[in-house]
Amino acid sequence: MTATVIHSARIVSHGVETDDAWVRFEDGVIAETGTGTTWTAADVVVDAAELAGPGAVLAPGFIDIHGHGGAGASYDDGAEAIRTARALHRAHGTTRAVVSLVTASLDDLTRRIAEIADLTRTDADILGSHLEGPFLDPGHQGAHEPTLLQAPDAADVRRLLDAGGGTVRQVTIAPELPGGLEAIRQTVAAGAAAAIGHTDADAEIAAAAFDAGATILTHAFNAMRGIHHRAPGPVLAAAADRRVVLEAIADNVHLDPHVIKLVFDVAPDRVALVTDAMAAAGSADGRYDLGAVKVTVTDGIARTDATGSIAGSTLTQDAALRNAVQAGVPLAAAVRALTETPASVIGEGERLGRLEHGLLADAVLLDARLHVRRVWVGGRPAV
Repeated sequence: MTATVIHSARIVSHGVETDDAWVRFEDGVIAETGTGTTWTAADVVVDAAELAGPGAVLAPGFIDIHGHGGAGASYDDGAEAIRTARALHRAHGTTRAVVSLVTASLDDLTRRIAEIADLTRTDADILGSHLEGPFLDPGHQGAHEPTLLQAPDAADVRRLLDAGGGTVRQVTIAPELPGGLEAIRQTVAAGAAAAIGHTDADAEIAAAAFDAGATILTHAFNAMRGIHHRAPGPVLAAAADRRVVLEAIADNVHLDPHVIKLVFDVAPDRVALVTDAMAAAGSADGRYDLGAVKVTVTDGIARTDATGSIAGSTLTQDAALRNAVQAGVPLAAAVRALTETPASVIGEGERLGRLEHGLLADAVLLDARLHVRRVWVGGRPAV
């Protein structure tokens, strides 16, 4: 049995901050937590204050349920590209991730979903796949190739879900499309989370989608109707429904800082801070491919060549944490949006997302300025 103790940290978990706290890992899981000097001897002892300085923060490992790549690599390009991108995001605190795929042909998506399913059996940090397309509204295409978008047919939905063998974690669907509500029911029945996004749905259709079982709003405010005082749209419908988690991209590009704070205010404990990161995250400005779409990144902002639409982000989750806190979000709420909330909405709340006895020993040590100093995955140092 290998034991690690991390002590003298401000532990932030489950919406609570605990000063002068410690956690003990044994054989990949959290064995015990406490405060002060009550911890007992271990094989490895880490003084958080010594390593990360005064005010060191220890949080559960971050979980990204919506990202497309990083370090110059795209999740659409196979196992090694996925591993390259995951290494970049892991260094920034994302200990586990759902691999998002952009719109492609059904044949390509089927193959990619199966590849990711294989990776979940060899790479424990990969939780499965997220299909962001092809069942999206062409009028809100964003960075998706419009010629490949389609209404959801039950046979096509089944084919994609079956390709994952239970590893498809999330499917984004425009519910107003023909067959959209049924596709949501079909997705949920298969054990995946249904999300609504890239949609022209109004509040009424959004509410119907949530009643059909959708539990996620894909990147709130982006690629959907906005808020109007006589037409509240899907964002307010989601905010009013306690069953729904709102994804937020806190890069100060997709959302203004005031809007980041607003999302947390109107949907407390129901925000998932996602990156929607594409290959340029952690890499240089320049030309990139996002699926079938050509993208140019300038000053860290990705836009499609064809329409100028925002094309994902260059965000990492530690930067999202800093941006949310700078926007006025309490630290404990921002950490929850990176950990417990995303874990729960994809059905991983019993294993991940909190620093509590019996859960997997994923943790991120940050300094007082919320920069990552060390990362543990399954109790082992990753950075």
